[in-house]
Amino acid sequence: MREYTPLAIYLVLALAVPVVISLLHELIGRQPPDPVKLEPYESGYPTGPIQGRFPVKFYLIAMLFVVFEVEAAVMFPWAVLLGELGLYGLAAASLFLIVFILGDLYVWKRGGFDWN
Repeated sequence: MREYTPLAIYLVLALAVPVVISLLHELIGRQPPDPVKLEPYESGYPTGPIQGRFPVKFYLIAMLFVVFEVEAAVMFPWAVLLGELGLYGLAAASLFLIVFILGDLYVWKRGGFDWN
């Protein structure tokens, strides 16, 4: 039983800390929300109600941004480990880049990079 004492202490603390923090939040931090804080805002400034819908172009640009971010996140480990991966790593990275470039060419041809 003595071997499990540190584990028991850890479990008690792991369960007690969130409960104590939640109770402190309820006791100390509970205030009625200010009506200004409940208004929609953009870039830190309150805005009025949204007029109409966002254009589809907005979502296309957002999705392209996510694709570029994923591409950067995938390419970074390959760039770091390229010496260790050897020819297989180079072939895999090249195949990924070819597919990515073909996708970019398709989006460019369809006008996805036209910001007007």
